[in-house]
Amino acid sequence: MSLSRVGIGYDIHRLKKGRPLWLGGIHIPFEKGLDGHSDADALLHAIIDALLGAAALPDIGHYFPPSDPAFKDLASLTMLAKAAGEVQRLGYRIVNIDSVVIAEAPKIAPYREAMRKTIARLLGIPVSDVQVKGKTNEGLGDIGQGHAIAAHAVVSLHAAHS
Repeated sequence: MSLSRVGIGYDIHRLKKGRPLWLGGIHIPFEKGLDGHSDADALLHAIIDALLGAAALPDIGHYFPPSDPAFKDLASLTMLAKAAGEVQRLGYRIVNIDSVVIAEAPKIAPYREAMRKTIARLLGIPVSDVQVKGKTNEGLGDIGQGHAIAAHAVVSLHAAHS
């Protein structure tokens, strides 16, 4: 087992009226939400894929296939807990998470600390080991036009018993 590993994750979802907006495990009041089979939390999905990738495990779709009705509207916090359990089962501990949410609206800054605390609490790591940044797409593409929100995440793991 390698002592240290790094994984990267990415996710994007369209915004849709009539759906609640979940990002970083928190509900954000907004006129649209992310469209997807689960609650479509793009930030948590990016973190999940980064965790799984760092441990050389299959991606989020393997564990939570969108074709399976059992996962319809599933909270992404539940998915994150499952992914973290898989990583810990292999003997890794999470060192840190760095992430960025790309959205024209809503602004991420007012929700950043709540997201960091929620993610850290669920994963059992210090808040200082979780970072969430917000960026716009400068009006470019579907994200820039306010049609979608995307997220990138990088996770560092360390062998727990080294």
